[in-house]
Amino acid sequence: MVILVTGANSQLGIELKNISLNYPEFKFIFTTKNEFDITNLKQLKDFLNNSERINYIINTAAYTNVDMAETDQKNAYKVNVEGVVNLFKVCSYHKINLIHISTDYVFDGNKNFPYTEEDTTNPLNYYGKTKEESEKEALRLSNSIIIRTSWLYSPYKNNFVKNVIRKAKEQKEIEVVIDQIGSPTYALDLAEAIINIIKYSSEHKTFKRGIYHYSNEGLCSWFDFASEIIDYYSLPCIVKPILSTQLKTNTKRPLYSVLSKEKIKKIFNLNIPYWKKSLYKCLERININEI
Repeated sequence: MVILVTGANSQLGIELKNISLNYPEFKFIFTTKNEFDITNLKQLKDFLNNSERINYIINTAAYTNVDMAETDQKNAYKVNVEGVVNLFKVCSYHKINLIHISTDYVFDGNKNFPYTEEDTTNPLNYYGKTKEESEKEALRLSNSIIIRTSWLYSPYKNNFVKNVIRKAKEQKEIEVVIDQIGSPTYALDLAEAIINIIKYSSEHKTFKRGIYHYSNEGLCSWFDFASEIIDYYSLPCIVKPILSTQLKTNTKRPLYSVLSKEKIKKIFNLNIPYWKKSLYKCLERININEI
């Protein structure tokens, strides 16, 4: 079983690489934009025509800067939509199973209880719109799985956890929104879940096509999330709660984007950790002196 991972330098791509040695039954190929640029159809075709048989592609490559996407719409669309169109074409031709990562930002946040996979999407920002369209393109494939996740973090790259630590070391007070509610997702947990889905599919010789939700269990506000990080390290910084309307951005975000995980837990028999437990595991891996 050969698994190709796009976006090998992304948070999720790095965590998939970290755990790959735990699964000797699979052969992993980790690719970056240099050798497998999803926006370059010719490069994808050449790579796959000259490689061994690929059974799965896990697409972690994406344009994820929510604020910048509002003004850099051309590039956001190119990566998030046109890139997935290209993956559809090569996966269809080579009969490759595709696992595509999407986001809670496809929802408008007008609910007050967890979103299911059957709920109507209605993104508030351009990033969310491109991810919504990417889902439609991926679902054109008869053997595709889409995993929507939320508030992804890890010890790697730029993310909310590391930004909070950095600011708390430099400032006596930071402001964090309290009226946006969701569920953090530890990238390592998501990586394990994806591999377990592939294991399940391989062992049962079936591929449960469709959309699934994955985040850690429980919910919190960004304020709660930041407070937990600062308390863990006992940093001398006060977290001041503010409303979304006080943010210095014009990019709209859903006020509530908690995802229901019942479907993915039931079908793939997954156990999903509580968000605080996973956060502590991540923080144990971070050397705050290096941030």
